[in-house]
Amino acid sequence: MSVTIERNGIRVERADEDLLGRWNDLVERSPQGDLFHRLDALRVQADSTGADLHPLVGFKGQEPVGLFPAFTITRGGVATAFSPPPNLWVPHLGPALLNMEKLKRRKAERRHRRFVDGCLDWLDRECNPKYVHVRTGGRYEDVRPFEWNEFQVQPRHTYEVDLTRSEDDLLASFSSDARSNVRTDDDRYEIRVGGADAIRRIVRQVEARHEEQGEPYTLDAEFVVVLRDRLPEGAVRPYVCEVDGEFAGGMVALADDERVYRWQGGAKHDADVPVNDLVDWAIMTDAMDDGIARYDLVGANEQRLCSYKAKFAPELVRYYSVERGTRMMNLLSDVYKRFR
Repeated sequence: MSVTIERNGIRVERADEDLLGRWNDLVERSPQGDLFHRLDALRVQADSTGADLHPLVGFKGQEPVGLFPAFTITRGGVATAFSPPPNLWVPHLGPALLNMEKLKRRKAERRHRRFVDGCLDWLDRECNPKYVHVRTGGRYEDVRPFEWNEFQVQPRHTYEVDLTRSEDDLLASFSSDARSNVRTDDDRYEIRVGGADAIRRIVRQVEARHEEQGEPYTLDAEFVVVLRDRLPEGAVRPYVCEVDGEFAGGMVALADDERVYRWQGGAKHDADVPVNDLVDWAIMTDAMDDGIARYDLVGANEQRLCSYKAKFAPELVRYYSVERGTRMMNLLSDVYKRFR
C-alpha cells in the first residue's frame, strides 16, 4: 500500500480510484491546471515512456490543496523522477494548486510549501529517485519551495499572443511581413484540420528537418495519435497546409479552454507560399472563434527561432526548469533539458 505523508497539517497521498474519478474536475479548478494535467493525458504519457505514474494529491483536512503528477523511470536499478516525462516534448507539467486564492499570502505560501515538501517526501520514501526534474508552466510562478528543497532553478521563457482582441487589432500588431503573408491572395493553398494521417505527416516533416540539422528528435507520432484519441474532441488539432493539392507543411496544435499551444510542426518547407505564417494565423483565428484567450508559441529560448515567433507581437512569459540529483545523474540529463 502506498504511503501517506502528513506534515504540519498537510496530507499527501497517491490518488485512489475515487480521487482519480474526480481528478479532471480538480484540474479544471486549478489556476495551473491544463490539458497536460488531465488524467487521460497523464496515462498516455506514462504508457509512451514506460514510466510509472504517481498522481499525488495534497489535502488540508478534507480540502484539496494541490495536484502533483510525477513519473518515475527505473533503469539498471536507478530510479529517476520527472514531471513531465522525457522524450515526449510536453511543454510543462508540475504542481497544480487548489484553493489558495482565498488565503492571505502568508498562509497560502505556507500551505504551498508544505504541499510541495510532502510530495517530494512521498517520492523520496516510495521511489528514492537519484534525479528529479520538474518543468513548470507559466502560471506556476513561485518555485521557492523547490529551491528550499535544494533544487537548482533555471528560468526559461515562452511567448504568448493575446487573442482577446479583434482580428483587425491582432493583425495590426504583427510585423509588416507577417501581415503581408497572412493577407496573401494566393489561391493555391488550403488549410484544414486533419486526423491521424496528418499528425504522422507533420511529425515526419519535423523529424526530417532535425536530421538535416544533426539534432535529436525523440517524439513518436503514435504518441500524438493516441493523445488525440484519448483527449476531448478538439484538444489535438493537426493543421495541414496543402499547396496545389500537395502537403506543404503543418502544425499540431493543442488546445484547452484557456490556451492553444503551437506544439509540433512549422518545419522549413520548399513551397513558395508562406505556409507557417498562414497556419499560425489559422490556429489563432480558430482559437478566437472558440473563445480561447491565449496562443502559447511554446518556447522562446532559442535565438534562431525567436525572430520568427516575435513577429506576432507576443508577450514574454517565464516558466522554470528545476532539478535535483547527483553530479553524475545531472550530466546524464542533458538531452532532457534540451527541450525548447
